[in-house]
Amino acid sequence: MKHQPPATSHQYNGVIERYRKYLPITEKTPIITLKEGNTPLIYAEFLSKSVGGNCEVYLKYEGLNPTGSFKDRGMTLAISKALEEGFNAIMCASTGNTSASAAAYAAKAGIKCIVLIPAGAIASGKLSQALIHGAQVLAVEGNFDDSLKLAIEITGKYPIRLVNSLNPFRIEGQKSASFEICDLLGSAPDFQVMPVGNAGNITAYWKGYKEYKEEGEINNLPKMIGFQAEGAAPIVKGHPIENPQTLATAIRIGNPASWKTALAARDESAGLIDMVSDDEIIEAYKLLASKEGIFAEPASAASIAGLLKLAKKNYFEPGKKIVCILTGHGLKDPDRVIATINKPKKVKPEIKSVLKEIGY
Repeated sequence: MKHQPPATSHQYNGVIERYRKYLPITEKTPIITLKEGNTPLIYAEFLSKSVGGNCEVYLKYEGLNPTGSFKDRGMTLAISKALEEGFNAIMCASTGNTSASAAAYAAKAGIKCIVLIPAGAIASGKLSQALIHGAQVLAVEGNFDDSLKLAIEITGKYPIRLVNSLNPFRIEGQKSASFEICDLLGSAPDFQVMPVGNAGNITAYWKGYKEYKEEGEINNLPKMIGFQAEGAAPIVKGHPIENPQTLATAIRIGNPASWKTALAARDESAGLIDMVSDDEIIEAYKLLASKEGIFAEPASAASIAGLLKLAKKNYFEPGKKIVCILTGHGLKDPDRVIATINKPKKVKPEIKSVLKEIGY
């Protein structure tokens, strides 16, 4: 069983060490970390102006976690606790980011990782991560929900630990992002806007905010605002979607595992869960990269699309602080860029050819 070297005062050692007080960790827990967390909270000048009313918009860029998504926050805890409990194999169903994270942390821990993915519905960047880290990847002839049902059944009968967000340790680790936001802002934001797929993340953030308030670290709680893709919006439509469709593969989920807790986060915070179209997602995806300099995956852009949709309706009161969660890095889905943006134009290897094209 692997152990981390002792923490030093000048070194960041991941979310478990930083927020140990708030996590179900004991002295016997072997900490498996890739130094996840500590991601930047970036002031978004263009988006702040777009919302208007002297609102401040910030972007929590989770794409800068070790495997490029927020999943690492929960996976460090899930894998650490799996080792403590004596498991030498883990399993997850995934649309991509969970598989990448599970595979990386399992590799770090020296245990087996089995991944069930919906056939043909996973971005190449994410699949390549799971494969390079040595996971056994099986493509299920069905959607994510079919894959998750299989994973639940198998891990219920065999000595394999499920590490999807049904695993409570995943939620415990993911709540650390809300702590970081509060530490950086000095308070909770007035609004938090985020994508909603399997709904574990909105559940985790709300849990974190409530715990920080109970501990006296903050005096306020944000309104939790989530956005699903129009073709995969079971929470908004009030019923499971049998065949969810959206180009934002990370939130292409028809029956979220954390549905009830997502509704609780919405209702307790007096927030909302709505939906945006794929066209709105792509527009926000490109705007985020061209105006704020941040390359996030399409699912992340659902939060920006939602922000702009609400801003048009004058939803936000003047002077409020709004945090948008960008859940994954754009390189997770490089094919989307190629399909969305014009390809480079070929020119002759001559100065005049280049100057003509650039307008000089």
